[in-house]
Amino acid sequence: MSTYCEYCNTHPEDFYNHTYHNSQYGFPLEEDNLLFERLILEINQAGLSWITILKKADNFRHAYARFDIETVANFGEADRARLLGDAGIIRNRLKVNAAIENARRIRQIQMEVGSFQNWLDAHHPLSKDEWTKLFKKTFVFTGGEIVNEFLMSTGYLPGAHDETCPVFAIIQQQNPPWLRPTR
Repeated sequence: MSTYCEYCNTHPEDFYNHTYHNSQYGFPLEEDNLLFERLILEINQAGLSWITILKKADNFRHAYARFDIETVANFGEADRARLLGDAGIIRNRLKVNAAIENARRIRQIQMEVGSFQNWLDAHHPLSKDEWTKLFKKTFVFTGGEIVNEFLMSTGYLPGAHDETCPVFAIIQQQNPPWLRPTR
């Protein structure tokens, strides 16, 4: 008999976490703006509960131009001030600055290798520690927990779901990067 992951079992009434667990967490992402969105949401989660971020996700999408990398990379001081004044998102200067700077760095990656996904795929597979070193060298505000959750949530590292969870089988059918043969 399949059972959901322990987190869902201990939060049975939590609509936000259940929806995220069943339809997003661990599912492979291939579109750069969606990968960027997940990275920025993980960065904003630092020091907060994930439910806070899930409840504000639509506000983040609106505030950050649906996470269009090119648009965010071109944000200036007026946009920064707008974001810092937006009560619908996390108003932390370091996190706002990280979103803008990381968009610029992803734009550079896109120019060099075609896409953020290509860059991730070119480095796959790496251990969690190797990924963390690479992210710290390439991006800002990306510590070990942020990198780990970003990679698990986008299918680059295993561990998003227990093997007995019915969502685990669905994700396996989508051939996430952690299941793909090594280079």
